[in-house]
Amino acid sequence: MDQRRSLGTRGELAAAAYLTEQGVHILMRNYRCRMGEIDLIAREGDCLLVIEVKTRYAHRQGIPAEAVDLRKQNKICRTFDYFRMRYHINDSTPVRFDVIEVDRKLNCHWIRNAFDYQGII
Repeated sequence: MDQRRSLGTRGELAAAAYLTEQGVHILMRNYRCRMGEIDLIAREGDCLLVIEVKTRYAHRQGIPAEAVDLRKQNKICRTFDYFRMRYHINDSTPVRFDVIEVDRKLNCHWIRNAFDYQGII
């Protein structure tokens, strides 16, 4: 496994642990389908959370959340649409799209409502 992938995996594990400490129930890690991948799918109360984890060793590459541009948001939403269909998630279920930034020391910064749903409900 290359160093970048290893850092990303450690970041996702740190984010999942952080969310669990915050009382969030992790439902799925690394959900993959033909549409794409969602790093974490979780539940906080009645709300379903779709979470993109961005880990950076240094800010030379920019602030991690900046990497979740409109193109990436669209891909996450299309992947979520497939997940919703596959697991029969009711359209009235509240859903939130969050980003967690993780630094090289595995500190987490949780951005709730990082972006709005990009698609058709």
